[in-house]
Amino acid sequence: MKKEINFGIGFITGRPNICNIINNYYKYLLEQVEQLDIKINFTIFILFDLTYQFTTRIDFYGVLPEVYKNINIKYITPEAIEEDKKKIISKYDISKEDANLFLGKGYAKARNTILYYALKRRIDYLLFWDDDEYPLACIKEGKELQWVKQADILEHLKYIEKADITVGYRCGSMFPLPYIEYNDDIQEEDYKKFIDGLENEVMNWEKAKAARSDNAFMQYAQKDIAEHIKKCEILDNIGKENFVLGSGMCVNLNRLDNIPAFYNPPGARGEDTFFSCALGLKNAKILRVPTYHFHDCFLKYTYLMKERYPKILRRIALDDNGIEQRFLKTTIGWIKYKPLLYYLTEKENYKSIIENTRNNLISSVPKINTAFETCDFGCLVKELEEYNKNVKKHYKEFLRTTEIWDELKYKILQEKI
Repeated sequence: MKKEINFGIGFITGRPNICNIINNYYKYLLEQVEQLDIKINFTIFILFDLTYQFTTRIDFYGVLPEVYKNINIKYITPEAIEEDKKKIISKYDISKEDANLFLGKGYAKARNTILYYALKRRIDYLLFWDDDEYPLACIKEGKELQWVKQADILEHLKYIEKADITVGYRCGSMFPLPYIEYNDDIQEEDYKKFIDGLENEVMNWEKAKAARSDNAFMQYAQKDIAEHIKKCEILDNIGKENFVLGSGMCVNLNRLDNIPAFYNPPGARGEDTFFSCALGLKNAKILRVPTYHFHDCFLKYTYLMKERYPKILRRIALDDNGIEQRFLKTTIGWIKYKPLLYYLTEKENYKSIIENTRNNLISSVPKINTAFETCDFGCLVKELEEYNKNVKKHYKEFLRTTEIWDELKYKILQEKI
């Protein structure tokens, strides 16, 4: 009898594109593992948020019947989450406050909810996959683009047994920043101050400037990685020099001691950032494996799922539909988690970092606003002040979230299936 592995894939989504990803790639998931001498039982978890794009439930129930025949699909509805909060309060002696901190919708709580569901179903390995990523690598050689399918499941399976976390690489649109033309109203120095104000562990002026000069924030894959030739590597200094991305990350649920919970301040981003900080506190073993996901953060390349591959990757312009509001939401999400990020990583310089952030935004926002017809970035200074004021509270919540998970996960493991 073949050994069996329960492999979970977790999708947190507010966009109907999730159904397209599952429908177009489920056969490829099965093909990757069909020659293995172990049986892989797939479960796809879909946690959807109806408020993100004002969608309806039917938008997320477009998974084809043939998918259900081959893969276990588990929907996590808003009602189910509320019921599970009640269950952990009564069954595991978790307080209502802690239940609301750990489970729910939103970036970090949604990931915690999927962790909870996966552990309850005895998933061995759980791969988080965002609703705007495809298992593809885009290699640029000269002017030619080469598209290579990525055996993402296989690559994680090769290494995850020896690690707490495995993470892949990302190509495509690295930052959700549209291309801004310089003119009499906005100069490079104005944009630099704005980016300096937003700076975090993934975004800074050097990256923005370099990306701007190379087809507006598109990053191409390395051939040796895309062809799975490069060996995996250990990532050190997690939460300090290196941070893991939330998508393309596989969690070994058989090594729970070193798996923390996710956290982000209310309404902020940074759930993978603070997960990285928590991983560093637990001295977890993280391996970077040779596989890519193509990031399509503005959903401009959805036809890639139909194997229609473009010859060029075009820049994302401000006049593209919906781009301005997406960018505003991104900057708000970034600025809300910046205080906690630097309180954790550079506490000795925290006050000066926040002061520089404030000054850069005050100076640059009026200029940046001239490039946008539908956005006012003046709210960023107000959000910075609010989250700076509450940074100690958010720090306590960050620590408490993993404490809740540490209490909860061992109680779940003691149960019979």
